[in-house]
Amino acid sequence: MIVILLKDVKGSGKAGDVIKVSDGYARNMLIPKGLAKEGTEGNVRSLEKQKAIAAEKKAEEKAAAQKLADKLKELTVSIVTKGGEGGRLFGSITSKDIAEALNKQHKINIDKKKLVLENPIKTTGQFAVEVKLYPEVTGTVNVHVSV
Repeated sequence: MIVILLKDVKGSGKAGDVIKVSDGYARNMLIPKGLAKEGTEGNVRSLEKQKAIAAEKKAEEKAAAQKLADKLKELTVSIVTKGGEGGRLFGSITSKDIAEALNKQHKINIDKKKLVLENPIKTTGQFAVEVKLYPEVTGTVNVHVSV
């Protein structure tokens, strides 16, 4: 029997796969537990349409992320904080501080978890901070820290 998997099934396949299994396995295990549905012609066509819509949506999201990455390259975020001699800061600048400054200064809301900052910034100066916007799209934002 041909079935379409609705959820990942260990040893059989991932969600969305069209596979051939024994009739008993399909009727007694997969279909009653909601793990699969019968692979009729209509169901297969419906699955193909859903995959096409999902691929289109993914392409749109990637394009929007690329556009945002290009915009971020041109921006500079200025952060003024307290510091001591030699350009050392009292405390440090974290990804949370950068995300808040980016939101206040440029009205761009980016989650702090998407900012890649190896270590907090502890000195004054210019820094390029990487931003992971989408799985294959990264951008950089310039951060200027001053006292």
